[in-house]
Amino acid sequence: MENYQPSVAPVGQLKTNRSLVKVILLGLITFGIYPLVVYSEISTSINTIASRYDGKKTMHYALVFFIFSWLTLGIVPLVWSHNISSRIGNELRRRGITYDFSAATFWLWSVLGSLIVVGPFVYIHKLCKAMNLLCEHYNING
Repeated sequence: MENYQPSVAPVGQLKTNRSLVKVILLGLITFGIYPLVVYSEISTSINTIASRYDGKKTMHYALVFFIFSWLTLGIVPLVWSHNISSRIGNELRRRGITYDFSAATFWLWSVLGSLIVVGPFVYIHKLCKAMNLLCEHYNING
């Protein structure tokens, strides 16, 4: 009988095909629904990847967008984006993935970068790339 080697990789595979172009084009075609789906999927994925290590749980983006956004006049989405960006950056560092992403990325590109119009697009690109890197690492190593 052969020695049993348990698989290190997770049972389910996370998406690794996020991109800025897809978010923009499908966002236009679906009248803004696709970006909500992407952000919701990112919140679920980061919980899958990082929760057992950092003990945190990121609120699902649908709750943020549909309930807390208008109740708090837009403050909760800012806090949510800050927290998820920080959490993604921490998980990248914990896993030894060399990609620069943090809460500062959100504030500098998405918020201040909106003054030069292209900043939020740069942030979305960096967010998609950071999550793709995390999900690729998770799909291989768990």
